[in-house]
Amino acid sequence: MTSTETDGGRRAIRTRRPGAKILPEHARAHNRSLVLQSLFHGGAMSRADLARETALTRVTISDLVSELIADGFVAERGVREASGPGKPAILVDLARDGHRIVGLDLSGSESFTGAVLTLDGDIVARHDIAVPAEPGGILEAVIGLARVLIADAHAPVLGVGVGTPGVVDDAGVVLAAPGLGWEHLDLSGILGDALGVPVLVANDANAAVLAEHTFGGAGDDIILVKVGRGVGAGLLTGGEPLRGARSAAGEIGHVTVGTDGGPVCACGKIGCLEAWLSIPSLSSRIDSGAVADREGLLRDAGERLGIALAPIVGALDLSEVVLSGPSELLDGTLASAAAETVRTRTLATFHDELQVRMTEQGQDIVLRGAAVMVLSGRLGVS
Repeated sequence: MTSTETDGGRRAIRTRRPGAKILPEHARAHNRSLVLQSLFHGGAMSRADLARETALTRVTISDLVSELIADGFVAERGVREASGPGKPAILVDLARDGHRIVGLDLSGSESFTGAVLTLDGDIVARHDIAVPAEPGGILEAVIGLARVLIADAHAPVLGVGVGTPGVVDDAGVVLAAPGLGWEHLDLSGILGDALGVPVLVANDANAAVLAEHTFGGAGDDIILVKVGRGVGAGLLTGGEPLRGARSAAGEIGHVTVGTDGGPVCACGKIGCLEAWLSIPSLSSRIDSGAVADREGLLRDAGERLGIALAPIVGALDLSEVVLSGPSELLDGTLASAAAETVRTRTLATFHDELQVRMTEQGQDIVLRGAAVMVLSGRLGVS
């Protein structure tokens, strides 16, 4: 983005931000990521295929593939069936069984979940622990769970990804997670020192939206609303996570939705989205009402969600809204009401076909998102 200013009658172009010189080591890391990304999504291919796919020279591809084989990230997979004269091409692919990823989901109110995952995001082992009653014991419990998972990996661990409630900065510091009693906790650093492997930490909703993008076929401009004990959202714009100036993008739970009052929220305000939509709050209102009121309560909650989402969808021109949580509450009436409310509150020309749908990742979405964090952070793959 540029701006112009007058300089002695001339119009000088001023760039918004100066460009940085690309160093050779950065270019090489970028090219490694191109190769790994192509194999991750495209499967086994020859070196010539990779050269065409990445627009890199065959000499560069040959050098990179040899390096990646030596590092254990790529393996040769035999030869392609010959379809003409000449030597059959040797196929290479991501060494999908060569490493494992450990994922942790700390968003549960009663238990923390961990899993060992393949590079394709498939879960091969799972362990749960009860959330300690005292906040002072939570960190040691998380370290213990991670150690159990690493021991159960039966392959080199590429890294540990953690999805946690709260506001988390780019360095993996949990700035605030009141439910866990954490404030300015360097979770990434503490776990990395304790485990001896790279650790990446993100807000659980931000982890979930990465899983939806990589494994769920979502587009590049989406918002994922994660509904559970609280309400949070993860955002992607142009395929990149949107974190915000204070790492708090997606904190929509305490947006007031309406001017007609409503339930009192745990934060002390009246009518927060979380007070309308969180699973404990929504379930309590449904359980205390008549059976006939259920659809009306779900429709009302969906409309409140739509009120919160409309300005976000309009400002960022998002293509879809994905919901994560109990499908028996969120799917159907609630999702439809949210979609209709967003459409009526935004420019119809652009958002008439906005899709509001449930994720198909189920309850493993944060674990799989944690895997994407490691793939992206360690290999440049997403």
